[in-house]
Amino acid sequence: MKKDSNIYTIIYAAVLVILVGVGLSVVYQVLHPMQEKNYADDTKRQILAAALITPQDGESISEVYDDHITASFIVNESGEKVDSDISAFDVNVKQEVKKPGNERLLPVFVCKTDTGNKYILPVYGAGLWGPIWGYIAFNSDGNTIYGAYFAHQGETPGLGAEIEKPAFSSQFEGKDVFDSNGDFEGVKVVKNGQEPSSGSYVHAISGGTITSQGVQRMLKDSLLPYSNYLKSLSQSTDKTNVLQ
Repeated sequence: MKKDSNIYTIIYAAVLVILVGVGLSVVYQVLHPMQEKNYADDTKRQILAAALITPQDGESISEVYDDHITASFIVNESGEKVDSDISAFDVNVKQEVKKPGNERLLPVFVCKTDTGNKYILPVYGAGLWGPIWGYIAFNSDGNTIYGAYFAHQGETPGLGAEIEKPAFSSQFEGKDVFDSNGDFEGVKVVKNGQEPSSGSYVHAISGGTITSQGVQRMLKDSLLPYSNYLKSLSQSTDKTNVLQ
């Protein structure tokens, strides 16, 4: 077959495409388990961060996670534990927040700390340029925030991207999400000089107004369906064994 013929060119190109395709498939199969593990470890790191736990150099994230996360389960909007083929860790929160509250699978992670159990809930919303997400850890009263962790996909460096910094997330520590009447109100994110006369609030990021507002909406939209579960924590006489 002549190398300068059209048939030769077509066969050569087809063989080359097949070889490249097979090579990419092999590489994917080899690397996929490692990618899945890295993704899982990063999620575990974020959950632990909400409870103010940071694995030290040389420590395995999975081991630290297994040591501190004593239980994980799914509840519904009524605050009741539900059976599911999906584990709490594998719930796609991005998809769940699109559903009405009474249809959502609501993951809960129970974390053992030196100051008692903390109850960690995932949150997901929209920033200025893309999705934002995080985890909120509550004290056993089901009202007071113990710690918070936020992340983003594409917020502006130095502005909206500051939500991932402790300077912002640490403001949520000690804030209550229910008012004096027991109604859920979340945490307001306000500019300096615009502090409300009542209710919990933190200061917004300077120059990151839209992202800051996104955090406020995210907390309300994601945590409101957990209201009954959070109230059940404060009403329980044995908070260490709530729905475990």
